[in-house]
Amino acid sequence: MDFAEARATFCTPRTGPVADPAAAATPARRLRDALEPLAMVTVWSEPAADRAAAAGLDFLAGYVGGRASALGDVPGTLVASTFAVFEPDLAGGLWDRARASCSVAQLQQGRERAGTEALRAALADVGESGVDEVDVDGVVDTLRAGLAAADLMGRPLFAGMWALPWPDEAYGRLWHATSLLREHRGDSHVAACVAAGLDGIEANVLTELWVGFDLLEYTSTRGWSPEAMDAAIGRLRTRGLLDGPPDHTVLSDEGRRLRAGIEDATDLAQQPIVDLIGDALDRTVDALATWSEAVVTRGWFPPDPYKRAAG
Repeated sequence: MDFAEARATFCTPRTGPVADPAAAATPARRLRDALEPLAMVTVWSEPAADRAAAAGLDFLAGYVGGRASALGDVPGTLVASTFAVFEPDLAGGLWDRARASCSVAQLQQGRERAGTEALRAALADVGESGVDEVDVDGVVDTLRAGLAAADLMGRPLFAGMWALPWPDEAYGRLWHATSLLREHRGDSHVAACVAAGLDGIEANVLTELWVGFDLLEYTSTRGWSPEAMDAAIGRLRTRGLLDGPPDHTVLSDEGRRLRAGIEDATDLAQQPIVDLIGDALDRTVDALATWSEAVVTRGWFPPDPYKRAAG
């Protein structure tokens, strides 16, 4: 999949009524949703596309190669385990393709530079004169203070990023801080799904229905075969987590309770970070949300609120 195909698939605004996934968001969830486009600008932006193309990588290989490079020179099976809801052979194979084209150091450097360049460009669009580096550094300082409470245990992608040096430039530090927070929550969420007895497809199905997608609308973009997805739906129905006819499958009451419990567990894992940010949370979230909107307006992150909530 090239960048044009990816944007055509994911960057089209959703039509019709849209339920707001953030309507009852907790502080931890508000923080995560506010920073998501900033962290993922290394996937969707023109600087990311240009750097991937220069390295001989398409959209998916650039995404997996860049994000997984924080793990170091590891086998594809380890990458697949951390990407969780992706079909394992797809995730591992994309990593192998990326590694055939670039060293781990090149993937890491390219990702950092893409994040720096993209945020510098996107934040120049905010207000009359853009966002000053002093403002960026103030938010980064707040996020770094919160990250002092971040636990490494059971969080491989976060731990890998934690070991990397902080970028020299303010916009690079903003990308790095938001990426650290994203990976910390993502690793925590995967652990909560495992504890709930879910595999990758099952976790994705419950999330897409919880967010507002139609059944398999999101799961089908993660490389799973129709047979594997059908089998997973059957297992979820057997557990009593899905309800309704095949053409209108929804979460059952038990499915909603289980998925809400996963969200609660994920939030709980972020609470020490939120507590350290303290009274600065609201203004920090407001700044991050404003800057993220500039990224979305640029076309460098999907405008669909369901996509952000399911990321």
